[in-house]
Amino acid sequence: MYLSVLDIIIVVVFILIFIGVGLYFTKQAGKDTAQFFLGGRNLPWWVAGTSMVATTFAADTPLLITEIVANNGISGNWIWWNGLIGGMLTTFFFAKLWRKADIMTDVELTELRYTGEGARFLRGFKAIYLGVLLNAVIMAWVNLALGALLIGFFDIPKADLWMYYLLAMGLVALYSGLSGLMGVAATDVVQFVVAMFGTIILAFLVINSPEIGGISGLQAKLPSESFDFLPRFNFFGETVTQGAEVLVISAATFLSYVGFQWWASWYPGAEPGGGGYIAQRMMSTRDEKSALKATLWFQVMHYAVRPLPWILVALAAVHLYPDLPESDKKLGYVMAMRDFLPDGLRGLLLSAFLAAYMSTISTQLNWGSSYLINDFYQRFVQPHASQKQLVLASRFSTFLLMAVALLVTLQMETLEGAFKFMIQAGAGLGAVLILRWYWWRINAWSEISATLAPFVAYSGLWYFTEWEDTSRFFFTVGFTTVVWLLVTFLTKPTHMKQLRKFYLQVEPQGAWAPVVKSLGIEPPVSTLPFLLGACFSAIVMAFSILFFVGKLIFAAYFWAGICLLFFLLSLWSLQYFSKKADLF
Repeated sequence: MYLSVLDIIIVVVFILIFIGVGLYFTKQAGKDTAQFFLGGRNLPWWVAGTSMVATTFAADTPLLITEIVANNGISGNWIWWNGLIGGMLTTFFFAKLWRKADIMTDVELTELRYTGEGARFLRGFKAIYLGVLLNAVIMAWVNLALGALLIGFFDIPKADLWMYYLLAMGLVALYSGLSGLMGVAATDVVQFVVAMFGTIILAFLVINSPEIGGISGLQAKLPSESFDFLPRFNFFGETVTQGAEVLVISAATFLSYVGFQWWASWYPGAEPGGGGYIAQRMMSTRDEKSALKATLWFQVMHYAVRPLPWILVALAAVHLYPDLPESDKKLGYVMAMRDFLPDGLRGLLLSAFLAAYMSTISTQLNWGSSYLINDFYQRFVQPHASQKQLVLASRFSTFLLMAVALLVTLQMETLEGAFKFMIQAGAGLGAVLILRWYWWRINAWSEISATLAPFVAYSGLWYFTEWEDTSRFFFTVGFTTVVWLLVTFLTKPTHMKQLRKFYLQVEPQGAWAPVVKSLGIEPPVSTLPFLLGACFSAIVMAFSILFFVGKLIFAAYFWAGICLLFFLLSLWSLQYFSKKADLF
């Protein structure tokens, strides 16, 4: 064991604090499902936004960044940094719409937007697929990251990890199952502060250790390309990597990142147009403007602020632990925690990782339970259940999901390929998830076909071709687009009565002329150009913050100044477009 008595005391105290904060809201959560799943729709924007950030700060996230940096330097993070484009699209084009929808879950949107058997099937299918199957796989991945920490600190045999998974998930299920979203969000805020504080301390101690010798020492020990924030482009070849030096990508790969992936692909936590726990937090805020503020706060913190301490430790780990095998590069972060933190601080950072773990698991349990209860149990099994019965069922389903996730965790090695397949087979679905808000002609069969088509295309390419992943991605997006467009025009549109109801409640912009005409009202003045300007400005602003702080840390003062200039210009531009569109 690598923990002192002081470390263990700190860990236990923090766990008790997290559980205590969660249990404080038990009585409030027991009132009804709106309290249990949406905190009474009364979360302050900064609580909702911080809760989003805390949820995406899982125990495995710093480990993943460490592996990316070890293989491709800082520029390798563009694999996920490109998601900022879709994130800002969600912020400015969808956050207010989700709040106006006044629904319990994003899955419920299917029967607010569509009608008929297609809508009924889609809602039930997504409730089980997202709430149980995919949700369990996500929690299993988070459990495996916790297992890496337990092995690194306690030398626990892999065969015994299931007992610790059961204990950890049981504690989280206890407070999330009793306190609902309000308890989850409140603990998220505490957990995020602890986690960020701990990771910043670790970065400071590792970088300033004698083995590294500060930022200048780190720069002297690694190739200069490791510190590049932008990838290098090979416009005539395929994607290649150069060890821990820099990511070199082809023009096609760059196009897929920047031009397609952020809007065309669907994967958990980054649904085009919002969805999942991101939509849940939007719908839990006090009003539409709070939903937008919360989502903007999340995007900036998630992409521009939070990764930098992880990246510094990851770079140091490349030098400190050069003999780690390729499959274990991520463990460099855990080893740095073990080797460079003194007694007390080691326990604090371990508490931070446990906080990150608990934050993610509690959200997944609450969010998954909302699908099971609101979109399956109440919709198809007990439509006349009382609020007391629904809250009781919600608490039971929380523990049920915990059990399923534990079983999936124990089989995770056999499910890794399936998980990757599910992510890659979401190519092309994103367009429908975006356009269902902005084009009246989208119907339930459009979304069903767009959900199933990528699985067909990707399966065929996997078995019958040897194409690169980029080529498969482009083909799948094209195939899926053709399929759902054909299905859309070959099937009847959603009933006009339902479209009118949706339009009056949500007030979407875009191609809704037939619906507006049937209502006999004047179409509103479009603010879409201003929303687009605000979205682009916010993207530039967030990347400017990331690059400015990064260049400042690495003493590239000229480029830091350029980034600061871009930040100031984009901030002014954001304020201008926001005022024109009445966003805040």
